[in-house]
Amino acid sequence: MHDLLSALNGRVFESSLGYRLMQAPFAQRKLAPVLADADAARARRALDVGCGPGTNTLHFEQTEYLGVDLSEAYVRSARGRYQRNFIVADVSRAFLRGATFDCILSNSLLHHLDDASVRATLRNLSGLLASDGHIYVLDLVLPPSKGVAYMLAKADRGDYPRRLGEWRELFTEFFELEVFFPYPLGVPGLCLWNMVYFKGRPKS
Repeated sequence: MHDLLSALNGRVFESSLGYRLMQAPFAQRKLAPVLADADAARARRALDVGCGPGTNTLHFEQTEYLGVDLSEAYVRSARGRYQRNFIVADVSRAFLRGATFDCILSNSLLHHLDDASVRATLRNLSGLLASDGHIYVLDLVLPPSKGVAYMLAKADRGDYPRRLGEWRELFTEFFELEVFFPYPLGVPGLCLWNMVYFKGRPKS
């Protein structure tokens, strides 16, 4: 079952259409902690890291926005669909030298990266965050006990879902913690994914 779910995940998410269709039922609820944040609502310059085919773009209509993804196909699709700024880049390597953003969003990216790459990515992003800015991270949590959410986390395309404590340790290595909490994502009566929300500011 695990192998079948993993294979289906890979095939569906290879296309930008498949990605959007799979994300659509949960996209708003997944982003709810960020959308409810007053600092994010006031953002002037936003960097959307691991933006995929641009599914977060519409939430930044009044903001100077830049989406970044490693996939050329996703970036090509996002440019055609939204007419905003998107670039292809590996965020675990230095990029956008000299630029600063008061809002950096990482939505379900880091569980695709091993610890070394997560640290490199967060280190790079810390250098792009304005002194009065915030980073917002939403990512997949590996539950402590087995069940539907555990199985789906293990079957995800990302190979590195982490326990809550592991996420907290990684985030606070590079940012001062402002908000950190887990939340469920699923359908009424059934949690399909356990998520974590982190809001951080630059270390002084």
